[in-house]
Amino acid sequence: MAENYTVIIPARFASERLPGKPLRDIAGRPLIQRTFESAAQSRASKIVVATDDEGIAQTVRRFGGEACMTAVTHQCGTDRVAEAAQILQLADSEIVVNVQGDEPDMPGELVDQVAGLLSQDSAAKAATACCALDNPQQYSDPSVVKVVTDAHGHAIYFSRAAVPHTRESSEGPPDRVPWRSVRRHIGIYAYRCDYLQVLAQTPPCDLETTEGLEQLRVLWMGDKIAVSEAGRAPGPGIDTVADLERAIRDFSSD
Repeated sequence: MAENYTVIIPARFASERLPGKPLRDIAGRPLIQRTFESAAQSRASKIVVATDDEGIAQTVRRFGGEACMTAVTHQCGTDRVAEAAQILQLADSEIVVNVQGDEPDMPGELVDQVAGLLSQDSAAKAATACCALDNPQQYSDPSVVKVVTDAHGHAIYFSRAAVPHTRESSEGPPDRVPWRSVRRHIGIYAYRCDYLQVLAQTPPCDLETTEGLEQLRVLWMGDKIAVSEAGRAPGPGIDTVADLERAIRDFSSD
């Protein structure tokens, strides 16, 4: 397990489907607070919210969290996390875990797991997690990102498409679809600070822009991403109004 690491939570105001998403109320607390409190269940030595909005920063400070103002021009969370790491003057060798700002049910033990995975894998430049699909419909659902790994637990590819694909799955009955062996990618990432800066300074590649998956930049650069099966998978993230309504129900019943 990583001895010391920092969690940085990127949180931008301008969400296309849910404007002001980090400030949306979930059973009496804003989404960003729910996410922060989930991350605080980990063993991270520091947790910081990196945002482009003063209102989000003020909200974080009001509930006792630390916030860092970053540029409004970032195109992805990784770039925002990289700027925050610079502002915080984190050491090159320090591990940073990027916890998405719309994950109110991210298990602290999973945050620890991903940080520890990177600290133990000298061949990897990044680390992340995966879990089984919930149902066969997710196999072909482009909103569910799939990951394929090699014999050493390193990612071969991430895709919104149905991968790995078999000829039988497109022609045979539903029970022939190999969905039980497919792994869903969980959007949590660990990097060392020096590599994080290299990654942020590298322009997006064609694969990344085509799939809309920023982690493909790492593979395109020829580097390895360690992937481990989540000991405990997170609950669903918040992307739509329906997701928000479900989260309100879930947290209200706790």
